Amino acid sequence: MKSIAVLGSTGSIGTQTLEVVRGQRDLKVAALAAGSNVSLLEAQAREFRPALVAVWDEARARELQIALGDTQTRAVSGMGGLCEAAQLSGVETVVTAIVGMIGIRPTLSAIEAGKDIALANKETLVTAGHLVMGKAREKGVRILPVDSEHSAIFQCLQGQEYAGRGVAGGDGHSMQDGCGRDICSELAHAGSGCADAKAKQQGGSAPLTRIILTASGGPFRGRKREGLRDVTVADALKHPNWSMGRKITVDSATMVNKGLEVMEARWLFGVDFDRIQVVVHPQSVIHSMVEFADGAVLAQLGAPDMKLPIQYALTYPGRRPMAGERLDFAGIGSLTFEEPDMGTFGGLALAYEAGRMGGTMPTVYNAANEWAVAGFLRGELPFLGIEETIRAAMCAHRAAANPDLDAILNAERETYEFLVASHSPTGR
Repeated sequence: MKSIAVLGSTGSIGTQTLEVVRGQRDLKVAALAAGSNVSLLEAQAREFRPALVAVWDEARARELQIALGDTQTRAVSGMGGLCEAAQLSGVETVVTAIVGMIGIRPTLSAIEAGKDIALANKETLVTAGHLVMGKAREKGVRILPVDSEHSAIFQCLQGQEYAGRGVAGGDGHSMQDGCGRDICSELAHAGSGCADAKAKQQGGSAPLTRIILTASGGPFRGRKREGLRDVTVADALKHPNWSMGRKITVDSATMVNKGLEVMEARWLFGVDFDRIQVVVHPQSVIHSMVEFADGAVLAQLGAPDMKLPIQYALTYPGRRPMAGERLDFAGIGSLTFEEPDMGTFGGLALAYEAGRMGGTMPTVYNAANEWAVAGFLRGELPFLGIEETIRAAMCAHRAAANPDLDAILNAERETYEFLVASHSPTGR
């Protein structure tokens, strides 16, 4: 029986995680955490009987505790409550499905407590990848990607005889290198840079030469910039393939989401930005690919269903049966690929720029996007204003190298202050 905590249990990834748990008898939910959807959190607590639930507001936590008075579940609140859920004794894997930079502290807390991380929070690696991956290496903790693209890359790497002498057994055993190291686990918690270095020491070239991240193109694929000036919130939320939360769906429409994934991949797999390519694949059948030194390309394919990468992260290194759609290749007919239009979707180009600058600049990119998307969803900012806001915030910021957590959070706060001032009547 594997015990898990789900942070962000009432959101899109959180609710799908609990769907996966319903289908796996050996997964037990020990802790749940949510932002403000207390009614759904109570229903989840009654179904899964966790030892602990966390909600952000203290008053709501007290109400929830009263409502759950006939159970053994304890309710806590705030950042302290999130971190308590992440560190709960007996939990083996923490699913971090909280949206935003609020997920950094509980993720680091879980790693400090020796928990494996099923990572569904982009901002954690985008803004604090050097801290998170460094702490994971120190604690021997696995970072298991939940994003469909990064899960695809991770799965492809496990199908390769990585570092020269690995063999992936069909019985669920991990592949090992000549020193007996578990390479799948090492990739999970340390990125692939360590394997690249080992290959070079043995006189060979780095086996992983390119990561190819696929993108659906979102609802506005094929449009030029002029055609995006009058798009509405409803237009932006009509994703052609995936069912996701509002914020991430808008990020897909701007292709900022793909930019965030590029920055994530840099930390997860230890590759530089010149070796991370984005290709538009409208069918969303190939979730991502990896290319090796000999030119071979491995791809992971599947129906566009987030429950597959969620379940794989929770049951790794094994695979379990799962109900759902299966690919019908004859029905699909053909798979197509296009170059992304970075002139129209400038948020993707800005992501590469922010990632290469490093330091606190990815934090500014992420914070400006969060601020702008919230404004767009409220009807206060035009669609193209999202990219313009990111660009303005990056131009106004001087990146600090190797930031600690306080510096990262300060950069976020300063970005919000700059944007509020620049968009106020007196700041224009």
